Amino acid sequence: MDFSGAGGSEDCQVIMVHATIYVGFTVPQLLRGASRIFPTRSALVVMRHSDFCYCTANSTIKSKRKMDHLERTANNFRQEVISQAKVCGITNESETVKRLRLAIANKDFTFKAGQWVDFFIPGVSVVGGFSICSSPGLLEREGILELAVKHTVHPPANWIHTECTLDSEVALRVGGDFFFDPQPGDSPVKLVLIAGGVGINPLFSILLHIVDLHGYQEGKGNGYKMGTVKLYYSAKNTSELLFKKNILGLMNAFPGKIMCHFHVTQQSSQICKELQPHVTEGRISEKDLEKHVSKDTLWYICGPPPMIESISKLLSNIGVPRNCVFFEKWW
Repeated sequence: MDFSGAGGSEDCQVIMVHATIYVGFTVPQLLRGASRIFPTRSALVVMRHSDFCYCTANSTIKSKRKMDHLERTANNFRQEVISQAKVCGITNESETVKRLRLAIANKDFTFKAGQWVDFFIPGVSVVGGFSICSSPGLLEREGILELAVKHTVHPPANWIHTECTLDSEVALRVGGDFFFDPQPGDSPVKLVLIAGGVGINPLFSILLHIVDLHGYQEGKGNGYKMGTVKLYYSAKNTSELLFKKNILGLMNAFPGKIMCHFHVTQQSSQICKELQPHVTEGRISEKDLEKHVSKDTLWYICGPPPMIESISKLLSNIGVPRNCVFFEKWW
């Protein structure tokens, strides 16, 4: 997910975060030049929570100014380190979305599938917030992390689309309470992943992590035993369905274990033959989801606020317990 336009995150208990007002915030001062982000060639810059001065208020902020990513996510978990990264790949995932590959030099840098990063850019005072779309396994194997960022006028997203080049240096810090991270010995669960637009990013990371879990079990015969996964992914049209070829490939590689339904709401062109069996015109409905209700199913949702609210209400109506629903929400 891209927090750069209007976005944020909530905790996994579906509780709204408090409004947060920052006082004397220090990060933008560190971002006025690359030398101040990366004072040494070290791959790691340690910045503890005490480096940030803020206060919280349990009341509504009356100003019409949009809260930035750091404000919106102030109550979310964050790691204590900021790590240097270098852009090693740039591709067009769609007409409006660029996919970045970032080489992470710090071997201690880790994340859980579904989390996001604070994205620090030399010379840009605004800190971006982007959900990771790759798996923790890719980072472990190759030292690579991937982001898919939609073009907006927000400075971090605009920089990625207009100024970012191969070998550009940035800095990242992992955060977020929305993730899937089962441990060996945990009871098997089934997952239903529900995505809207670029909200697919953290869910695609979770899907890739599940693939790694399947591969680990088949290769070593132990570890976490993964149940079935069903992805419902809605977008305006098929051209805006990110990672669709990758998702089709995963379905073919894991028949009966990974399944996907694409939903399009404003399709005007012919749907390609490869996608046709998996595409439904219209929104995700109660009928689509009610067949997956069971005591061992977890539901992960990421998308725009109206979709989150609609799907959450729908799940409640069909008897899904609140503690089985997790979501990442933009607003």
